[in-house]
Amino acid sequence: MATHLLTRAPERMRPQLVLRDGIALVRGRVHEVCGPARWSFALWLAGQCSGPVLWIAPGWECAALNPDGMAEWADPGRFLFVHPRRAANLLWCAEEALRSGAVPLVVAELPEPPALTPVRRLHLAAETGADQGGQNQEAPLGLLLTPGDGGAQGIESRWHMAAAHDDSAQRWQLERRRARNAPPKSWMLAQGRDGLPEDLPKT
Repeated sequence: MATHLLTRAPERMRPQLVLRDGIALVRGRVHEVCGPARWSFALWLAGQCSGPVLWIAPGWECAALNPDGMAEWADPGRFLFVHPRRAANLLWCAEEALRSGAVPLVVAELPEPPALTPVRRLHLAAETGADQGGQNQEAPLGLLLTPGDGGAQGIESRWHMAAAHDDSAQRWQLERRRARNAPPKSWMLAQGRDGLPEDLPKT
């Protein structure tokens, strides 16, 4: 009787979107960002990728991104905003956008962390979008912005970002709290010459 042996071969390397050394997100997958500065993280990510960005936010929320504030991180003209009126449509819009492969980054503001099944559907949609995009287009990346400490199930990675500004500079505390292929880690970031976060020099 034939037997099938388990292999210790590493999982195939997926392309990544690198923000800084050690800070990278796998393309073709869905990631979660929580914390008070989660919008800043999403804008930072948008500034590091090319092409349009689809930003999905609840239609019943009064708050909205300010173009003047966005310009420090990314060109506001690259953003397409969608405001569903029902909570269920937030994830549906994200899933359809990832599946189409039409945009490299899909950001979804959620009122609460999603369960495992919707996240799995988003992963599958992102993988399908990678195939739809063709060889010359990078795989789409999904970003879920969740309140508090997050807690979405089945995500590729979870990040927490909070402001730590002082009188001398803008600073942020960034934590990688969960990742499939990387340990937890934290960074203290300061505003760089380009206006975007960079590693704070060690003293």
